[in-house]
Amino acid sequence: MVTTLTLHERAAAQAYIRLVETAQAVLTDPVLAPMAGAYLSSSMAEADEALRSAGLSGNEAELMRWVAALRAADRGPS
Repeated sequence: MVTTLTLHERAAAQAYIRLVETAQAVLTDPVLAPMAGAYLSSSMAEADEALRSAGLSGNEAELMRWVAALRAADRGPS
């Protein structure tokens, strides 16, 4: 099934992916982990704003569908 995302939906999914990837990188680095809040604050703010712009604040299930659609599109056709 192909899911077509609006610009706001795509931005929200991309912001979430960036936040998750940044969190993984920071939290797995013993030097950076103690400063995770400082490193993640801009990524969290970006994700929050993107979710608000997409009208999605508080609707994680829909966000996960968008993220899955974006990841599937990035992988290309099977």
